[in-house]
Amino acid sequence: MKVNAASLLRAELDPRRWPGDLIAMGTNTDPYQRAEGKYRLTRGIVEVLAERANPFSILTKSTLVLRDLALLAEAAQRTSVRVNLSIGTLDEEVWRATEPGTPHPLRRVRAVEKLNAAGVPCGVLVAPVLPDLSDDPGQLEAVVRACVDAGARSISTVLLHLRPGVKDVFLDRLAATHPHLVTAYRRRYRDRVYAPRADQQALDALVREMVARHGGTAADRTDPEHMTGRSAPEAGAGDGGATAAGGGVRVAAGTGATAEGGAGVGASAASTASAGPETEVAVNRGRRRRRAGLATAAEPEPTMDQLSLL
Repeated sequence: MKVNAASLLRAELDPRRWPGDLIAMGTNTDPYQRAEGKYRLTRGIVEVLAERANPFSILTKSTLVLRDLALLAEAAQRTSVRVNLSIGTLDEEVWRATEPGTPHPLRRVRAVEKLNAAGVPCGVLVAPVLPDLSDDPGQLEAVVRACVDAGARSISTVLLHLRPGVKDVFLDRLAATHPHLVTAYRRRYRDRVYAPRADQQALDALVREMVARHGGTAADRTDPEHMTGRSAPEAGAGDGGATAAGGGVRVAAGTGATAEGGAGVGASAASTASAGPETEVAVNRGRRRRRAGLATAAEPEPTMDQLSLL
């Protein structure tokens, strides 16, 4: 556990050398995992960003983000702030089997509503969508309808992908909960991280149609405005554009959350497979990349609830 992340970030944001690039949290591991309830590292980072009026975004599966609602609302008065909630399904059986330890999906839907009501722009990633588990049109429509009704600023979707390491843990869990699907999953992801492109495109088209039909705003997950609240030119010129724009700072705060608001299985809403509670501050401009030294506390072995499935 990198316990001095906030103080290090404050030093990194020295205006004499920092141009004010947008900072994206949750691109590597969920910033509101269980341990955040104890260590409050994400809150410390947000406090620094608000203090410096530095634009930032948060991607999370946890309702613990509401603990910081007043702080986020204050920050949104001073700079560009964007939050996205990951809500893959409202199906109780699928949720309990694949996301143990996470807040109930309907609690996440209510969090979307509360964030937007407080002036913190919040969207939704219907993700990860699990083949043969949560990809039925009826299941997807239930999520889309609820999120549109909650006022989600924009909605995108991501089909499950499995990176090395994560794949083994996920398949072991699947064998315990849905053994009849293991063979199909091994075949689908045998020599690949991502599902076939045709499957991804079909899911995207289906969800887009549903979002439009219910009066919402559909988005591509790679759309900078959807993920960070800033358009591509705005994000790319001087603001780093989170990680998608090829520069800037990424603060991936995998600090955990309380048992009630924990991030759970597939907690990280990112495409990477980093596992274990960690907070990483990385500066990446063009070809220059350096890792800053962080004070650490003991780190437990990674568990299923800390792995990325998006």
